[in-house]
Amino acid sequence: MKTILKTILLLIAFAAPITAQAGEALKKVEPQYVCMINNKLFDKPQIPVTVSGKTYYGCCPMCKEKLEKSAEARSAADPVSGKTVDKATAVIGAAADGTVHYFENDKNLQKFGSAGHDHGHSDSK
Repeated sequence: MKTILKTILLLIAFAAPITAQAGEALKKVEPQYVCMINNKLFDKPQIPVTVSGKTYYGCCPMCKEKLEKSAEARSAADPVSGKTVDKATAVIGAAADGTVHYFENDKNLQKFGSAGHDHGHSDSK
């Protein structure tokens, strides 16, 4: 009986994150609530980091330093179009678990949730 219960609990634990995210509409969020290094949503404003006139956000001094020094850390791939976007100017969507994704526009943010995470590259420009 214990083995069956453990198996069921493991299945629930591993299946829950998958089913919660598939086709889930992301909530558009303000950048100041996002650690752009950990790509996580927080409930309070993060540390602003200004680089070349653009503002990024980090949750701690180490994230702040990485944002200042690494151009790669300040960009992400739009999961719909595959294009590289600047995190400071991207449309940001958060999943229920707080994980964020960066998009080049609102249309791609909406498409991401409605397509069930269709990772194919769209022709939207």
